[in-house]
Amino acid sequence: MFTAITEDLTILTVAFGVGFLAWGFFRARPLGKVGIFAWLQSVVLMLPWLLFLGLAAAGVMLNLTIVLLLLVVSTGVYIALGSQTRSLKQSAAEAQPVNAIVQSNNPAESVFNDSTQPEPSIVSPEPNPMPEVDTADAVPLPPEDLKAIQGIFGIDTFFATETIPYQEGAIFRGNLRGDPEQAYTKLSESLKTRLGETYRLFLVENQDEKPVMIVLPSSRDPQPLNLSQKLLAGVLLILSMLACLESAGLMLGFDLFENPNRVVETIPFAAGIVGILAAHEVAHWVIAKRHNVRLSLPFFIPTLQIGSFGALTKFLSILPNRNVLFDVAFAGPAAGGGLSFLVLLLGLLLSHKGSLFQLPSEFFQGSILVGTLARVVLQEPLKQPIVDVHPFVVLGWLGLVITALNLLPAGQLDGGRIVQAVYGRKIASRTTVGALIVLGFASFVNPLAFYWALILLFVQRDLERPCLNELTEPDDARAALCLLALFLMIVTLLPLTPSLAGRLGIGM
Repeated sequence: MFTAITEDLTILTVAFGVGFLAWGFFRARPLGKVGIFAWLQSVVLMLPWLLFLGLAAAGVMLNLTIVLLLLVVSTGVYIALGSQTRSLKQSAAEAQPVNAIVQSNNPAESVFNDSTQPEPSIVSPEPNPMPEVDTADAVPLPPEDLKAIQGIFGIDTFFATETIPYQEGAIFRGNLRGDPEQAYTKLSESLKTRLGETYRLFLVENQDEKPVMIVLPSSRDPQPLNLSQKLLAGVLLILSMLACLESAGLMLGFDLFENPNRVVETIPFAAGIVGILAAHEVAHWVIAKRHNVRLSLPFFIPTLQIGSFGALTKFLSILPNRNVLFDVAFAGPAAGGGLSFLVLLLGLLLSHKGSLFQLPSEFFQGSILVGTLARVVLQEPLKQPIVDVHPFVVLGWLGLVITALNLLPAGQLDGGRIVQAVYGRKIASRTTVGALIVLGFASFVNPLAFYWALILLFVQRDLERPCLNELTEPDDARAALCLLALFLMIVTLLPLTPSLAGRLGIGM
């Protein structure tokens, strides 16, 4: 049975992508024309890859020029659809005030109507943003501060019906009026005017998906790294660089620890790995700075097999909204993965008889994406037992693996943060469990998966802390990029099946 499943692995991957698009359609349909146009963005991003892999599964290989043309055309159509989607959103926003006036004139829509309904419990266990309320341990707010905070609410933003002490702040239950982003902006500015930076205002959902406002003192903001944490980051950086040198040595056919005099030979390849890791982290920092978000020093995770798993980076600021969470999380994989893909493609184009690395052709069965792309570029040489390749092929492949591991939808990995930003905390909690289960099964055949699973389980399994405005979802362009990133992660990590590899002519 297991063999039958693995034989259809590539087809199942393509089917998963199609199914995910179908799920996205049903999710977008209630949003009307705006939702459909946004869904089409997901389609045009995914279509070239689904077409490429689907035809490959059928034994039909596209020319590299056609593949690149498909990617260029899909990018152009994606941009055009994005422009149209923004126009539709703007038209809807301009029409919204008129609709609001009509509704306000309807007695059945009075702002006080639902305030008489019994409110749900505020108890909000994980994966919802706020933990269970325990008023016994709550520290009462100073009366003058509480009065000032209650004064920011109104019937045009958030009509508060109940105040509950919570930790060193308070939870305000009530009814949200109008657009969550506009209401939150007005309320947070009012709070800042009255009390400065003393308190933070959170707009989140309770377990019944009802909006609540939570006010906490700014003293509970994330704290800067202490000296021991900074030293740990430095030690991990040094260990990761040494691991990259050892990994380079293994790729060149020797153990650096046993042949330290050959360290010079490993530097170029190790520098390539470090360069890809650096591109990933620099992209995080650039986008974070653009959004005025502070990040911690990166904690690199060394591993002898591939040099490093990448780095774990903490937010030292409370994020304003889920758009920012997505942008910062997505930037790293986009930069590191994009660079790795270009290096891989360049390496395949530069490969020739007599290239530095000689790899068994079965080596290219280790990734659906890399194997099919190699078949398009290298063609006949992949039918030989040994394939001569440029070092960039191995370097780009390692970079893609590192990027894909960081895109696993788990905890505070980039993939987990991306899923949390687009689909919310409940979905992110479920994908975290799913990713850990998959890594657990993969650990039986790959010790690398076991190592990564342990890191996730003990270090990164918790979700990212809530944003200030947790209700406003990212736009659909970001949702489309999330879908593409997850799909590319899957086709990078999943191997080609033996039957498909045979049809493609990879190996004997």
